[in-house]
Formats: sequence, structure tokens, C-alpha cells
Amino acid sequence: MLNLAIILEESARRMPGKTAVILDSIRLNYAELNGAANKIANGLANLGVRPGDKVAMMIPNTPHFPMCYFGILKAGATVVPLNVLFKRDEVRYHLEDSDSVALIVWEGFLDEAASGFHAVKTCRHLIVAQAPGSTATLPDGAIPLGSLLAEHAPVFDTVQTMPDDTAVILYTSGTTGRPKGAELTHANMFLNATICTDKLLNVSSETVGLAVLPLFHSFGQTCVMNSLIYAGGAITMLPRFEPQKALEVMARDRVTYFAGVPTMYFYLLNFPGADQYDLSALKFCVSGGAAMPVEVMHAFNRKYNVTILEGYGLSETSPVASFNHLDREPKPGSIGVPIWGIEMRVVDDQGREVPNGELGEIVIRGHNVMKGYYKRPDATADAIRNGWFHSGDIAYRDDDGFFFIKDRVKDMIIRGGFNVYPREIEEVLYGHPAIAEAAVIGVPDQALGEEVKAVVALKPGHTATETEIIEYCKERLAAYKYPRIVEIRETLPKTATGKILKRELRQIEVTA
Repeated sequence: MLNLAIILEESARRMPGKTAVILDSIRLNYAELNGAANKIANGLANLGVRPGDKVAMMIPNTPHFPMCYFGILKAGATVVPLNVLFKRDEVRYHLEDSDSVALIVWEGFLDEAASGFHAVKTCRHLIVAQAPGSTATLPDGAIPLGSLLAEHAPVFDTVQTMPDDTAVILYTSGTTGRPKGAELTHANMFLNATICTDKLLNVSSETVGLAVLPLFHSFGQTCVMNSLIYAGGAITMLPRFEPQKALEVMARDRVTYFAGVPTMYFYLLNFPGADQYDLSALKFCVSGGAAMPVEVMHAFNRKYNVTILEGYGLSETSPVASFNHLDREPKPGSIGVPIWGIEMRVVDDQGREVPNGELGEIVIRGHNVMKGYYKRPDATADAIRNGWFHSGDIAYRDDDGFFFIKDRVKDMIIRGGFNVYPREIEEVLYGHPAIAEAAVIGVPDQALGEEVKAVVALKPGHTATETEIIEYCKERLAAYKYPRIVEIRETLPKTATGKILKRELRQIEVTA
């Protein structure tokens, strides 16, 4: 038996009065956080949510996130975290695809969420989390999360799940553009969190970590929330990354551990007046989600007298697969070595391991690899072959066993640490009445790593401006996805078979 919620229950048992989460003036200790999760579990059970059901969440980094996350797990259900920036059609798709029976949403994102919810007949309950004192009017039939907290007991007999039962479904996309749900088991998530705590980081009950990475994302969920809760540390929350606010919180709460994507480090390093904030408590930092520019890493390390450790992983690997370990000299630019219990290889197109120094695809085997893609056996079989998960990332391994990412097999763009899949955006562009052809690529951006660019050709007799096309996409896609740059051409470069040559479009950007 194993339920991921045990990490919260054990910390509440060992240190009930210890601070668990902070959001500015709001503080909850472990007993209060565990009690709130129990109330939510009771409320979900009374609504008819049963073990194995899926419950979706659209909640930013507030104390409501761990309350609901662990409440869902305690009820024996599966958590489906959704990006809070999703638009109506994105919400609808994820609820339908995951077979979610309920959606818990923060009131600030209610308009798009409720619209998507009402388009799905199989999702029965809309539960709304609100700020204290909120007077917002809720849609007919919506249930205030506050009523679940007020009406139910803070004691719950956690449903005993098996290690291979699905704890979380994290959505990720591919070249098809349709997001797929990676089924991560209780064992996947438990082992990844505990290894982060016990073997990779100096996380303890004395650690104060900043949760600014979105907790609906695998990086923030495992490496910040679950790792710190397992250790009994304190999580100070920031719902949205803003450099000045992040610096203020880090100084105010004496943050010792910071995990972020390279874009965050860039903005913190270059924020005017950063020197006025006392970050002397900061002991260690972690970077992931995209390649960290070596010059940014060195500058941040010098400024704050810390060492940024880079790691690597995917939603399908819970997410951590490799890491620059504290007990070994890190190599800037490297994603480190495999974590405990994990095997990584670099292979050629035939699946044969290549010699050190040669490029190939990273494949991964071990306890962190997902059960599979929800309801997609063909996609699962394509991703996991002969027991190895194929990452789609091109890398080499040096003679010391460190891995270095060089390229991606897929067309994926990494914008500010968020994965953006061109095909998904291209499908939206092809829905525009004036667009005949479209290709989406990533272009270099100093702050974000990559920016999203759309290159389109218009239908004969039709007109559209770059601004109009951007606005069209903005209305239909989450904020981190829509293209900020649009180029209109007469035609797009193609192969003899008519396939658009994205490689040629990227080469033009490099030489421009």
C-alpha cells in the first residue's frame, strides 16, 4: 500500500506546529494543512467522488493548491493539474480527455474554466476556491470550496492505494499537437520527491523554499512542494513570478532554497535595485526546464555566493531523471548524471548505445518513468520501447558520465521554461479564415530563451495583419503559447513533397 498523501500526514504527525506554507501574512502549520486536506477529502467523498476518479485543479501557487492536491489523493482519486492560463477550449479538452468528474478552480480564472466545464457533460462538480472575504458571484450550481472546509471534519481515513495506482495525470504534448496525459503513479511521485530531498538537495525541516515555479507543473510540484512537505520544510508561495516581489519574499522569509527556470535567474540578476534585498540566507539553487546560459549561472553564483545545480527531466519521468549532485563537482552546461535508481543512455536510431562523446537520443529506464499515456496505448508503445522511455532529446555523455543536451528531436519550443508545441499553435492558425499555410518556430530571446514566432501565408483574396493574427491566437491559447511575432509571406519554403521546411525558416533567423 502506498498513497502519496503519506508525505503530508507523516510531517503533520512529527511536527504539527511547524510552519508548512506561507502566503504573505497567511501561515498554516502542518496540522492545519493536513486538517484542511482531510476536510476536502471528506467533501469530495460526500459529493460521490470515488477511488480512481479524476479530479482536475486550476489553482495558482496559494495554500489551496496543496490542500486540494492532498485532499484529492487522500480520497483515493487522481489529481489532474491544469495550467491556470488555459482558455475555454483548452479546459474543455483536458476535462474530457482525462474523464475528470470534478474541477476545482481559483476564482480569478473562473470565467474560462466555467465556460470549459459547462461544455463537458461528464464533469459533474465545479468547486470554486476563493480568497478570504471574497464577494464574487459564483455560477449556478458551483460549490464554494470554503463550504467544504467549513462543513466537514478535519479527520479522514486515507484511502489505501497501491504503488502502481495513478496519483497524478500531467499533460504534455508532442508533434501531433494534442496534449497527452502522462500517468504518474504513487510510487513514481513518492520516490522522485524523496530522492530530491534525501539524495540531491540539502532539504530539511529547516529549509525555507520559494514556490514560484507553477505547482501545476511537474518541476514545481515534485522539486518544491512534495520535496519540502516530505522534509517538513516551509514553502513560501508566490502566485506569479515578478522579480521585485520574488526578491522581497526571499528577503522577508529568509529563503534558503530557490528552484527556477533560467528566465527567472536572468530577471533576478538584472533587476534594478536587486542589491537592496538581503538574500544572505540563500544556500542552494536549482535550475531546470531549459538550458541555463553558462554566463548567467556564473554571474548569479558570484553575486549571491551560491551554486546553481542543473537537472533534467520530463513530465513523463516524474520529472527528475538526472542532476548535478551536491557531492560531486558540477559541470556548467551539463544536466548532470542519472539520479539514484535510474539508468540513462544515449542511443542511435536503432536503439544502440553510442560511444561517449557521440550524439544520440536520451533514453531512460527506472522507477521514475510513467505508467503510460492515459487512454493512448499506441503513443505509450511508441514512447516506451523495450522498457526504455525515449525522450526525444539529443545529447552526448562525457567520459565522467555527465550528460549534455545539444538539440531536440521534436519541434518543441521552450519559452521561459514552459514547453510550447508548434503543432498546437499551427492548428489554431489554420482555423483563421485568411490563413492558407502556417509554421511556428522558436526564435532566440535573451530573457526567455526562445520566443514563439508564426510564419504564415494568406489565402488569395484575403487580408490580415500581424496584429490581427496575434490577437486571434491570444483569444484561443494560454498566454505563454500564443505567438508574439508574426511574419506574413507569399509562400512558405517546402520540400518536393510539399512539407514545410521549418529548418530553412530557423536558418534564416540564425543568419538574420
